Amino acid sequence: MATDLQRRLLAARASAPSYPEVGSTRGGPLPDGYAHLRRRVHLGRGPQVLARAGRYVLGWGSQLGTGFAVYPHAPAEPGSTVLLRLSLPGSRWPRLVIPCRVVWTVEEPDRIGFAYGTLPGHPECGEEAFLVSMDAAGEVWFEVSAFSRLTAWYARLGRPVALLCQYLAIERYLAAVAAAVAEPAGPAGPADPTVE
Repeated sequence: MATDLQRRLLAARASAPSYPEVGSTRGGPLPDGYAHLRRRVHLGRGPQVLARAGRYVLGWGSQLGTGFAVYPHAPAEPGSTVLLRLSLPGSRWPRLVIPCRVVWTVEEPDRIGFAYGTLPGHPECGEEAFLVSMDAAGEVWFEVSAFSRLTAWYARLGRPVALLCQYLAIERYLAAVAAAVAEPAGPAGPADPTVE
Protein backbone atom coordinates (compact mmCIF):
# COMPACT_ATOMS: atom_id res chain seq x y z
CA MET A 1 0.00 0.00 0.00
CA ALA A 2 1.42 3.38 -1.05
CA THR A 3 2.03 6.00 1.59
CA ASP A 4 0.68 9.53 1.23
CA LEU A 5 4.17 10.76 0.26
CA GLN A 6 4.52 8.07 -2.40
CA ARG A 7 1.12 8.98 -3.86
CA ARG A 8 2.02 12.66 -3.90
CA LEU A 9 5.37 11.91 -5.53
CA LEU A 10 3.69 9.85 -8.27
CA ALA A 11 1.24 12.70 -8.92
CA ALA A 12 4.11 15.21 -9.05
CA ARG A 13 6.07 13.04 -11.49
CA ALA A 14 3.04 12.95 -13.80
CA SER A 15 2.62 16.75 -13.79
CA ALA A 16 4.23 19.46 -15.90
CA PRO A 17 6.01 22.52 -14.48
CA SER A 18 3.64 25.28 -13.37
CA TYR A 19 5.41 27.99 -15.44
CA PRO A 20 6.45 28.19 -19.13
CA GLU A 21 10.01 29.58 -18.81
CA VAL A 22 11.63 26.29 -17.77
CA GLY A 23 15.43 26.56 -17.56
CA SER A 24 15.57 30.36 -17.55
CA THR A 25 17.89 30.44 -14.51
CA ARG A 26 20.62 28.75 -16.56
CA GLY A 27 21.80 32.00 -18.09
CA GLY A 28 20.73 35.33 -19.46
CA PRO A 29 18.12 37.63 -17.98
CA LEU A 30 15.41 36.24 -15.74
CA PRO A 31 11.93 36.38 -17.31
CA ASP A 32 9.59 39.35 -16.91
CA GLY A 33 6.41 39.11 -14.85
CA TYR A 34 8.04 37.55 -11.79
CA ALA A 35 9.80 38.74 -8.65
CA HIS A 36 13.56 38.24 -9.03
CA LEU A 37 16.04 37.41 -6.29
CA ARG A 38 19.76 37.01 -6.65
CA ARG A 39 22.13 36.64 -3.68
CA ARG A 40 25.61 35.24 -3.30
CA VAL A 41 28.20 34.53 -0.65
CA HIS A 42 31.98 34.10 -0.86
CA LEU A 43 33.09 30.59 0.14
CA GLY A 44 36.87 30.69 -0.19
CA ARG A 45 39.45 30.07 -2.86
CA GLY A 46 40.52 27.26 -5.17
CA PRO A 47 39.30 24.10 -6.88
CA GLN A 48 39.05 22.08 -3.65
CA VAL A 49 36.57 24.58 -2.17
CA LEU A 50 34.61 24.50 -5.45
CA ALA A 51 34.50 20.68 -5.42
CA ARG A 52 33.45 20.43 -1.74
CA ALA A 53 30.76 23.07 -2.10
CA GLY A 54 29.55 21.59 -5.39
CA ARG A 55 29.16 18.12 -3.84
CA TYR A 56 27.23 19.61 -0.96
CA VAL A 57 24.92 21.64 -3.21
CA LEU A 58 24.21 18.75 -5.61
CA GLY A 59 23.34 16.61 -2.57
CA TRP A 60 20.58 19.11 -1.61
CA GLY A 61 22.78 20.42 1.22
CA SER A 62 21.44 23.96 1.03
CA GLN A 63 17.87 22.68 1.48
CA LEU A 64 18.70 20.08 4.15
CA GLY A 65 20.84 22.61 6.02
CA THR A 66 17.88 24.97 6.09
CA GLY A 67 15.44 22.51 7.65
CA PHE A 68 13.80 20.97 4.59
CA ALA A 69 13.51 17.22 4.15
CA VAL A 70 13.96 15.95 0.59
CA TYR A 71 11.95 12.93 -0.61
CA PRO A 72 13.29 10.83 -2.18
CA HIS A 73 16.80 11.81 -1.19
CA ALA A 74 19.34 11.40 -4.00
CA PRO A 75 21.77 13.81 -5.69
CA ALA A 76 20.12 16.35 -8.00
CA GLU A 77 19.74 14.96 -11.53
CA PRO A 78 17.99 16.60 -14.49
CA GLY A 79 14.35 15.51 -14.67
CA SER A 80 14.17 14.12 -11.13
CA THR A 81 11.09 15.03 -9.11
CA VAL A 82 11.27 15.59 -5.36
CA LEU A 83 9.01 16.65 -2.54
CA LEU A 84 10.53 19.26 -0.25
CA ARG A 85 8.97 19.06 3.20
CA LEU A 86 9.01 21.78 5.81
CA SER A 87 7.54 22.03 9.29
CA LEU A 88 6.94 25.52 10.52
CA PRO A 89 8.53 25.94 13.97
CA GLY A 90 6.01 26.18 16.77
CA SER A 91 3.13 25.57 14.39
CA ARG A 92 0.36 23.01 14.63
CA TRP A 93 -0.07 23.19 10.87
CA PRO A 94 0.90 20.05 9.00
CA ARG A 95 4.16 20.04 7.14
CA LEU A 96 4.20 21.83 3.84
CA VAL A 97 4.87 19.41 1.00
CA ILE A 98 6.37 21.25 -1.94
CA PRO A 99 6.73 19.43 -5.30
CA CYS A 100 9.70 20.40 -7.50
CA ARG A 101 11.54 19.12 -10.55
CA VAL A 102 15.25 19.48 -11.26
CA VAL A 103 15.38 21.31 -14.60
CA TRP A 104 19.14 21.48 -15.14
CA THR A 105 22.45 20.58 -13.55
CA VAL A 106 25.98 21.64 -14.37
CA GLU A 107 29.31 20.07 -13.40
CA GLU A 108 32.13 21.96 -15.10
CA PRO A 109 35.67 22.86 -13.97
CA ASP A 110 34.48 26.28 -12.78
CA ARG A 111 30.72 25.76 -12.12
CA ILE A 112 28.69 23.15 -10.22
CA GLY A 113 25.02 23.36 -9.37
CA PHE A 114 21.42 22.85 -10.36
CA ALA A 115 18.02 24.48 -10.58
CA TYR A 116 14.58 23.23 -9.75
CA GLY A 117 11.25 24.43 -10.97
CA THR A 118 7.86 24.40 -9.34
CA LEU A 119 5.15 21.84 -10.02
CA PRO A 120 1.41 22.14 -9.31
CA GLY A 121 0.90 22.21 -5.53
CA HIS A 122 3.91 24.46 -4.89
CA PRO A 123 2.92 27.74 -3.17
CA GLU A 124 4.78 29.66 -5.90
CA CYS A 125 5.48 29.21 -9.58
CA GLY A 126 8.95 29.76 -10.94
CA GLU A 127 12.49 28.49 -10.59
CA GLU A 128 15.45 28.57 -8.18
CA ALA A 129 19.08 27.94 -9.10
CA PHE A 130 21.90 26.97 -6.72
CA LEU A 131 25.30 27.53 -8.32
CA VAL A 132 28.85 27.30 -6.98
CA SER A 133 31.35 29.01 -9.28
CA MET A 134 35.02 29.92 -9.34
CA ASP A 135 36.10 33.17 -10.99
CA ALA A 136 39.31 33.82 -12.94
CA ALA A 137 41.13 34.82 -9.73
CA GLY A 138 40.23 31.48 -8.09
CA GLU A 139 37.62 32.94 -5.71
CA VAL A 140 34.68 30.61 -5.08
CA TRP A 141 31.12 31.89 -4.74
CA PHE A 142 27.74 30.32 -4.02
CA GLU A 143 24.82 32.08 -5.67
CA VAL A 144 21.08 31.54 -5.42
CA SER A 145 18.96 33.11 -8.12
CA ALA A 146 15.22 32.83 -8.48
CA PHE A 147 12.19 34.10 -10.29
CA SER A 148 8.78 33.45 -8.79
CA ARG A 149 5.17 34.46 -8.36
CA LEU A 150 2.95 33.53 -5.43
CA THR A 151 0.19 31.12 -6.45
CA ALA A 152 -1.25 29.44 -3.35
CA TRP A 153 -4.13 31.29 -1.69
CA TYR A 154 -2.38 31.24 1.68
CA ALA A 155 0.79 32.70 0.13
CA ARG A 156 -1.12 35.44 -1.70
CA LEU A 157 -3.21 36.20 1.40
CA GLY A 158 -0.07 36.69 3.46
CA ARG A 159 2.03 38.19 0.64
CA PRO A 160 4.42 40.26 2.82
CA VAL A 161 5.03 37.28 5.10
CA ALA A 162 5.44 34.90 2.15
CA LEU A 163 7.99 37.21 0.50
CA LEU A 164 9.88 37.59 3.77
CA CYS A 165 9.92 33.79 4.18
CA GLN A 166 11.36 33.38 0.67
CA TYR A 167 14.07 35.97 1.36
CA LEU A 168 14.94 34.33 4.70
CA ALA A 169 15.06 30.88 3.09
CA ILE A 170 17.58 32.14 0.52
CA GLU A 171 19.68 33.73 3.28
CA ARG A 172 19.62 30.39 5.13
CA TYR A 173 20.64 28.53 1.94
CA LEU A 174 23.67 30.81 1.66
CA ALA A 175 24.55 30.39 5.34
CA ALA A 176 24.15 26.59 5.23
CA VAL A 177 26.56 26.19 2.32
CA ALA A 178 29.08 28.66 3.76
CA ALA A 179 29.02 26.85 7.12
CA ALA A 180 29.39 23.41 5.54
CA VAL A 181 32.35 24.45 3.40
CA ALA A 182 34.00 26.17 6.37
CA GLU A 183 34.10 22.89 8.34
CA PRO A 184 37.77 21.86 8.79
CA ALA A 185 37.41 18.52 6.97
CA GLY A 186 34.85 19.92 4.52
CA PRO A 187 31.40 18.51 4.09
CA ALA A 188 31.05 14.84 3.31
CA GLY A 189 27.68 15.71 1.83
CA PRO A 190 24.42 16.29 3.59
CA ALA A 191 23.08 13.66 5.90
CA ASP A 192 20.37 11.41 4.50
CA PRO A 193 17.19 12.81 6.05
CA THR A 194 14.68 10.66 7.85
CA VAL A 195 11.31 10.82 6.17
CA GLU A 196 8.25 10.09 8.28
